[in-house]
Amino acid sequence: MNRIKRAKTADRFMTIIFYCIAVFFFMFLAAFAGYVIIKGFAGADVSMFKFSRRGSIGNQLFNTIYLVFLSLLITVPIGTFAGIYLAKYAKGGIITKFIRICIETLSSLPSIVVGLFGYLIFLVIMGMNKSLMAGALSVSILTLPLITTTTEDAVKGLPKGYFEASMGLGSTRWQAIFHVLLPACLPRIMTGIILAAGRGFGEAAVLLYTTGSGTNIRWSNWDIASSTCPLNPFRSAETLSLQIWDLQVNGQDQALANLASAVLLILVLAFSIGANVLSNRINKKNSGEKA
Repeated sequence: MNRIKRAKTADRFMTIIFYCIAVFFFMFLAAFAGYVIIKGFAGADVSMFKFSRRGSIGNQLFNTIYLVFLSLLITVPIGTFAGIYLAKYAKGGIITKFIRICIETLSSLPSIVVGLFGYLIFLVIMGMNKSLMAGALSVSILTLPLITTTTEDAVKGLPKGYFEASMGLGSTRWQAIFHVLLPACLPRIMTGIILAAGRGFGEAAVLLYTTGSGTNIRWSNWDIASSTCPLNPFRSAETLSLQIWDLQVNGQDQALANLASAVLLILVLAFSIGANVLSNRINKKNSGEKA
């Protein structure tokens, strides 16, 4: 009886500790987000939200979203297929161990090193100009390990019965993976996508060498081959993170820097919340619950 009481007491004590830690981090996040958002919008002016070349954040906001979209367009298919390969196709051996070491190394690389690597490969060797595409390719190097490892863990974390039952019904290995395993682990894969997008939104060191610092967009020009077309991925582009860095380093418009920080934080929070809501809806749909 004494052992049972001690176990229950320890369980209650640790439960309280973990709840306190969770509340602390929630309050810390709320206080930090509230401070940045309030300070950012306190000194804001309507003109700062315009899509103009100077003194506003509209073009930089669009560039940030577009760059993350291009980056995810590259990393999600490659990272997902790489995770599936490691989980269901790769056999234990030297090559597989080498691939895992490479993935772990990529995930721990400093962003400034990746920026220099992207500059040398995409700009110097391949001859690309500083552009959204060069920045997206460089950011993809940072985010690819996140999606790969998340996909591999998600596929491996499913019960073996999912795959065995599908194969027992006569499906091929790929059909079992595509129609059964992937839908079942999609909510967990979304976690990796959220982490990858969050890193893309806030990245600055990589983009210093690859995207350029100027933005010249004409919203009336929709010729995608033109250097002033908003949808041209090969044009120079300044993101919100680069704008914040530039304003802080050069000591320019502090109010604009605060507003850009607040908008960037809201953008990351909105994407994370939206992706989590979509992930929960998919999870409920897969489990037969009403979304």
